[in-house]
Amino acid sequence: MTKPLRPLEQALESVQAAWVDALPTFDGVNRDAQVEIEQMSDTGVIAVTHAITQLRRDADVLLAKLAAEVAQRSSPEFGADGLAKQQGFHNSVRLLAASTGGTTGEAAKLIAVGTSTRSRSSLTGERLPSKHPAVADALERGDISVDAAAVITGMLDKVWSRVDPGQAGRCESGLVQFAAHNGLELVIRQVKLAVPQLDRDGVERRDDELRQERSLTIREDRHGMIHLSARLDPATAAPVKAALEAIVTDALHRARGDDTHPSHFGAVVSDTRTIPQIQADALADLARHCLGCTDAPAPVVKTTVVVRMDLDALKTGLGLAEIDGIDQPICAGTARRMAADAELIPVVLGRRSVPLDLGRGARLFTRAQRIALAERDGGCASCGQNIGYVEAHHIDWWERDAGPTNVSNGVMLCSFCHHAMHREGWQINATPNEVWFIPPPHVDPDQRPRLGGRARFELGSTRAA
Repeated sequence: MTKPLRPLEQALESVQAAWVDALPTFDGVNRDAQVEIEQMSDTGVIAVTHAITQLRRDADVLLAKLAAEVAQRSSPEFGADGLAKQQGFHNSVRLLAASTGGTTGEAAKLIAVGTSTRSRSSLTGERLPSKHPAVADALERGDISVDAAAVITGMLDKVWSRVDPGQAGRCESGLVQFAAHNGLELVIRQVKLAVPQLDRDGVERRDDELRQERSLTIREDRHGMIHLSARLDPATAAPVKAALEAIVTDALHRARGDDTHPSHFGAVVSDTRTIPQIQADALADLARHCLGCTDAPAPVVKTTVVVRMDLDALKTGLGLAEIDGIDQPICAGTARRMAADAELIPVVLGRRSVPLDLGRGARLFTRAQRIALAERDGGCASCGQNIGYVEAHHIDWWERDAGPTNVSNGVMLCSFCHHAMHREGWQINATPNEVWFIPPPHVDPDQRPRLGGRARFELGSTRAA
């Protein structure tokens, strides 16, 4: 074998040695790979995994080199004589995707890494080092994966023409060292943080470019489901992400019976939603709150978007800022605009008495009635969801049961609990001070009433209805 294949041979020898060492001392006959893996010790499984990972990295390095050569020989300048077209493919990406059985994105990544790390020839035929020597050397040693190399070289290629070569080289070396000891997810985050350090003048331009690419599409499929697809720049996404995460976190705490707040005890209906379902409900709750916020008396969830920046950046608008929960840094100017967009809205409640019982004279609960219901129920009377994301509902329906619009016929429920109550056949009894939920027989054969609302936290749930 030639020298370029020696690392692959050594890696394969390491796999074979680790495999043998991982097995029990007795000999087996006609055992397949799965049987032998199941017989390996814990340390043996880890050793074999590491050895095969190294073998895979060495193979990927050679594959990236080959991919770059395939791309070179398939350049458009060759026309129909290009290698890909000779093989019956439109371009080198499709040829490689067919060869590897992977996606065109994976094939393009192999080509990009192979091209950016290959050695070059001068006009005199002299071999020159790679454009990204630190990445190339790390790949040759098997210190980093092709995926990590793609992230690093992709970023460097984008900013290369605008940065100092010496600084870019130091940054490349630092990122390679980081990638050698960390997973791809952390490498991606570190690369995002490195961009503003390399290209400070380009940060605001990049923020503007990202903002121009923001989009939200809504479509309905043939089954009646509505699909929302969004691509948001960091500044646009920050309040959306923070608000949704706050509602989801609160729902998870309540589902788990977290003892950090009394409202996290004693949900009447068990929350069996998945996190994606909770996120979907949270988005709908936010929209419903906004649609009715002109006369909504209840305070909204106090969710803070934390933007970190130093004082000079705040004063001058120059420099960088970071948004908690979002990896991509933003320029100080964007952060200042976010701060200017924020509003503090005081809520002042008057003392004048207003009627709380409207009978059949009005269908919708008034502001004063919702204040009274919020005081009694403290949020969702069933699960304790924050008051800003619940609605006032008629216990006896307005149309079907001719129910009056009175506090004793009203209850505050979140969307999930409201639908669950109707779907499963729960009954609700309410007074101006208490709310009781009577479960259906399939939930509790004895149908013992369960105290809901604020009273269950102040008085306990052992009282009789």
